[in-house]
Amino acid sequence: MLPMDELKIEQSAGASDGVTILKLEGPLTISTLFDLQAVVRQPGLKSTIIDFSNVPFIDSAGLGLVLSHWAHTQRIGVKFAAVGISDRVRVLLDMTKVSTLLPMFPTAADAEKAFAASSSVASV
Repeated sequence: MLPMDELKIEQSAGASDGVTILKLEGPLTISTLFDLQAVVRQPGLKSTIIDFSNVPFIDSAGLGLVLSHWAHTQRIGVKFAAVGISDRVRVLLDMTKVSTLLPMFPTAADAEKAFAASSSVASV
């Protein structure tokens, strides 16, 4: 188990081109968010799935980073999803109404299916 002041980030390619999966382990707080901030600001990072399966809690600073990255993906026209949200983290997302904004899925595979379905819809 990681110390409470450490966040591990495992970055991998998704099944689809241009999708990056960021699997987090540890709390996402003001003292741990800077590494994640550096990762999501990488040039060339496109559609992002952030896996919160092993995140025990998020503070307001961590939530702000997630919202900032989601807004960035909206501005540049790529996709974003949060997956594996624990009950404890969901309480914060529900209380702040963030759960009504962020695309959330049970797993990264579910998010990628949604990404593929939305990109295959022809615009009229």
